[in-house]
Amino acid sequence: MKIKILIADDHHVVRKGLVFFLQTQPDLEIVGEASNGEEALKLATSLEPHIVLMDLSMPVLDEIEATKELKKQAPHIQVMILTSFSDQDHVIPALEAGASGYQLKESDPDELVAAIRKLMNGENQLHPKITTHLLTRLTKISEKKVNFIDHLTKREKDVLKEIAKGKSNKEIGTSLHITEKTVKTHVSNILSKLGVQDRTQAALYAVQHGIS
Repeated sequence: MKIKILIADDHHVVRKGLVFFLQTQPDLEIVGEASNGEEALKLATSLEPHIVLMDLSMPVLDEIEATKELKKQAPHIQVMILTSFSDQDHVIPALEAGASGYQLKESDPDELVAAIRKLMNGENQLHPKITTHLLTRLTKISEKKVNFIDHLTKREKDVLKEIAKGKSNKEIGTSLHITEKTVKTHVSNILSKLGVQDRTQAALYAVQHGIS
């Protein structure tokens, strides 16, 4: 089964470039193109892509609101931000809105394709530059908020630390000397206890609470 992709970018040349390259991949299929957030939302709900590649700073309906609304209407559709912005003022709102991935346009094309495939396999990894940025720049959220990290077991905290480093379940299992099946169980428990939707948001929560 091919991975169906909707490309949302207000720059025509960028869209066409992405279409041209991604169509060369045998397992990827471009099902539509959108030039603004509102159009992206309408096409996503009608075309049912697996992944929406979403640019930042689009007209009509900005990408944050478009992502929030899309996740409400079709939570099974994954949103991957593809942009030139790597600062926390852009990264954090996008992830909190429900984006499952965040990649930079400076990335090697093959790395983008690999990220798309990993996203379909549940390995919601951020671009290394974004991960480094979050780990070094984010501060803890207000101490007044409940710290659900305290609800995790020691092993779950160990797994969460590995998630924050962008590791896959297989890599975590190797690092902690446990089976991949056990890792999956821990990840499921972590998401539930932290009240987050996916491992990307879990990684963000971990960084915000000093777990790294």
